[in-house]
Amino acid sequence: MKHENIEIPAAVRQKAVAQGAEGRNWLHRVASLFIELEHDWFFTVEATLAGGSESLVAAATTSSGEPVVLKVLMPPYGTYAGDTRTLAAADGSAHVRILKQDNERHAMLLEHLGPSLGVLGLSIENQMRILCDTLGEAWKIPAPLGLNTGAEKARWLRHFVTATWEELGAPCSARVIQQAINFAESRIAEFTPETSVLVHGDAHGANILSDPTHPGRFKLIDPDGLLAEPACDLAVPMREWSRELLSGDAFERGRERCGFLSQLTGVDLRTIWEWGFFERVSTGLLTMSIGNEQEGWEMLEVADTWTAV
Repeated sequence: MKHENIEIPAAVRQKAVAQGAEGRNWLHRVASLFIELEHDWFFTVEATLAGGSESLVAAATTSSGEPVVLKVLMPPYGTYAGDTRTLAAADGSAHVRILKQDNERHAMLLEHLGPSLGVLGLSIENQMRILCDTLGEAWKIPAPLGLNTGAEKARWLRHFVTATWEELGAPCSARVIQQAINFAESRIAEFTPETSVLVHGDAHGANILSDPTHPGRFKLIDPDGLLAEPACDLAVPMREWSRELLSGDAFERGRERCGFLSQLTGVDLRTIWEWGFFERVSTGLLTMSIGNEQEGWEMLEVADTWTAV
């Protein structure tokens, strides 16, 4: 069944095909899911939205004329539980408000937000200020039960880094990989639920949107939803903007960024640095593995300078 207002973005289609038979089956039936949800939840899909790769997202309008967003995840639905539990716990605080959800169809109806932080043309410093302010509010939300932990994420990344580095034919030095493993093991060893908070897990510029009802404020979208130390979230701004770091002394600029994030949040420098390092290495390898070799190389080049001193 087709839907005249649904056009599947290339990134979504490619990711679904990469999932094999289950992903291809989802592609064949996702339009029917949209039609079913329109009927059940009384809204009309206006147009699909680009930007993500693990779900099909569309702008929609309710029967009362309210703008909303529909999000339907693709298999294997690994982020769905953390996403919905986090948004339900937040209840609109520092996160997009979830209006409806369907656990069988892995669908969510969300409030409509404005442009993302990453497209507003702000300086890196101002983007980090806004991100830290928003994360600071998010960290106050009591974490729901059943979330994966920061230690589990670090274990997974430790394995991913080693396996992917070998699969790609060692695109960076063994020294970088060993440092990433060491830092991952450090964060695993120091994990405690008592010092952990509800973290987003992937708070980059496309996952923080302006709040049209409160000018100057922002909300997070697409949370992984983890119980982890706050530095887990600050790993993301540490991994971003590689070209800015490489345009000067990448090590000194990295330490300055780490210090700035610590100053903004009160989070310990060492934990930010450790999370930031292995997040940078894992994301660099992931980026190379999906064909974006230049961006991945830049991430790993920064990591190499961070191990050289």
